[in-house]
Amino acid sequence: MELNGTGRVNERGHLEIGGVDVMDLAAEHGTPLYVYDVALIRERARGFKRTFEKLGVTAQVAYASKAFSSIAMIQLAEQEGLSLDVVSGGELYTAIQAEFPVDKIHFHGNNKSEEELHMAMDYKVGCIVVDNFSELSLLDRITSERKEKVKILLRVTPGIEAHTHDYILTGQEDSKFGFDLTSGQAEEALKQALESQGIEVLGLHCHIGSQIFQTTGFLLAAKKIIGQLKKWNAEFSYQPKVLNLGGGFGIRYTSEDEPLRPAQYVEEIVTEVKNQIADSSLSMPEIWIEPGRSLVGDAGLTLYKVGSEKDVPQVRKYLAVDGGMSDNIRPALYEAKYEAVLANRPNDPVEETVSIAGKCCESGDMLIWDLPLPKAGRGDILAVFCTGAYGYSMANNYNRIPRPAVVFAEGGEARLVIKRETYEDLVRLDLSYQQALNSK
Repeated sequence: MELNGTGRVNERGHLEIGGVDVMDLAAEHGTPLYVYDVALIRERARGFKRTFEKLGVTAQVAYASKAFSSIAMIQLAEQEGLSLDVVSGGELYTAIQAEFPVDKIHFHGNNKSEEELHMAMDYKVGCIVVDNFSELSLLDRITSERKEKVKILLRVTPGIEAHTHDYILTGQEDSKFGFDLTSGQAEEALKQALESQGIEVLGLHCHIGSQIFQTTGFLLAAKKIIGQLKKWNAEFSYQPKVLNLGGGFGIRYTSEDEPLRPAQYVEEIVTEVKNQIADSSLSMPEIWIEPGRSLVGDAGLTLYKVGSEKDVPQVRKYLAVDGGMSDNIRPALYEAKYEAVLANRPNDPVEETVSIAGKCCESGDMLIWDLPLPKAGRGDILAVFCTGAYGYSMANNYNRIPRPAVVFAEGGEARLVIKRETYEDLVRLDLSYQQALNSK
């Protein structure tokens, strides 16, 4: 396994991240444990930002906080000059608690409640990404009642869907998100928004997929959207200030994955937008992007302690760890693939192939199938790589398993940024049967 960022095998023969021996982290904080390589997150953020600066393009690089949201992570994003995407009142509240600059917050979501929209306006977030006619109507009423104005992006579906190496071009994308371009929904939404006294339409937003390894889909989306903007400029004299082309930039989960450098995504997107704008009366808009997984995904790993084993002769050997779908549900949901090593013996020769089972009471709780490892047994520490995105953020308390702690490692120091849940935490909101009766 090729180690990412600051990962290396140290003089003790242990895996080290951010200059910190992960075996020490496991001993101090217990397992399962999420560990983040902060230097790698900073490097990725700067890679996106530097490329825009080099190309002389006004831009915002917004961290898609759904990938991993915590106060410390959002403060790290601010340190690197990023903007921030939130998709719920909870993510917005976390950003407020982190004292993130509210004018750089973009509020997404396909079903924002009236309370969430009031919350966004109370805090004066930078913009709201409007997803459907229902929300547009609700926002028009709220701004009228409050006698305030709000900045928005209209989320459009350009009929392009991209995942990994594939992209699909369709006449009308079947999606729960956004206004469809092809059917005329987006044009009608723009008309309604422009007529609203309380809404300023900054521009358009689209998101075409996830874990994308090519730029083809982004370029097709930019071409199609700008083609529509040219039409709207002629018909309505509409000039967008912002074109947000979303995120979905891929990372390397296994040796089969071949993602592009952050700079390459940016360079090709900017070139296409400039080419499409050049032969029109449109001015060059700000370009916004929304990396999430590509900032934190391969900067994170999860440490587990190996427990029981089961050997089915001529079939398979299972090794069970002290976590599973409660801290990483992606293998069960998506058949996501990962690579791993023994953190205490990463350089030992491979002796067997095992499958890593979680401890949840589900047959589908399998983290990795057919993993080559040295001979492993109870007490060994398994490090599963590239769990920094959608690991903690999708963690759950199935089987009443407490969620793990989170540690940031950088420059030889480790900082606990999320405490491990306790059994007491699990029942903190519970009411006894008698309490429930008395509360009526």
